[in-house]
Amino acid sequence: MTPNSDPTVQPVPASVVHQVDAADVTLHNPKRAVVALGSNLGNRMETLQGAIDALEETPGVRVRAVSPVYETEPWGVEPGSQPSYLNAVVLLRTTLPPGSLLERAHAIEEAYARVRDEHWGPRTIDVDIVAYQDVVSDDPGLTLPHPRCHERAFVLAPWHDVDPGAEVPGHGPVADLLGAVGREGVVRRGDLELSLPE
Repeated sequence: MTPNSDPTVQPVPASVVHQVDAADVTLHNPKRAVVALGSNLGNRMETLQGAIDALEETPGVRVRAVSPVYETEPWGVEPGSQPSYLNAVVLLRTTLPPGSLLERAHAIEEAYARVRDEHWGPRTIDVDIVAYQDVVSDDPGLTLPHPRCHERAFVLAPWHDVDPGAEVPGHGPVADLLGAVGREGVVRRGDLELSLPE
């Protein structure tokens, strides 16, 4: 039996590889960015996929990888007082500066009627820039890396899945940080899958 005769193994068509490479070439000197997504209202999977597609449709942005989906209890509130979150992490390559990427993240949130009237409140979609290249910035408008990402398993677990060698600028390897905080309350949902945009 030759290695390629397994009918369940479908190689990525050359045309698809070419499309991704061609799209990447259109970005001049792209930067790496990590975006965390979360939703606990409405059709959570549909909303998360819509946010990924909206990122891909942004000029100067390419979605390179999408993590597995995790289910997480809401942070900072009484247990059972809100629906659980679905969380994922997306790796981007972008020519947008961090501030422009943040504007796009907020526009996506607004498109899904995200309301910011309650701290730790439920939300249709959260689009957070977790890291941008190796930038470390304490700008109050956009702190990089995200100020609490190194403590949050719902960010670290999916990020580790999609980029095991990643580091949080100023804090160290994602794998070590995840080992320190543990995975309690964060459950990988193998029955759910988000897709890379076509």
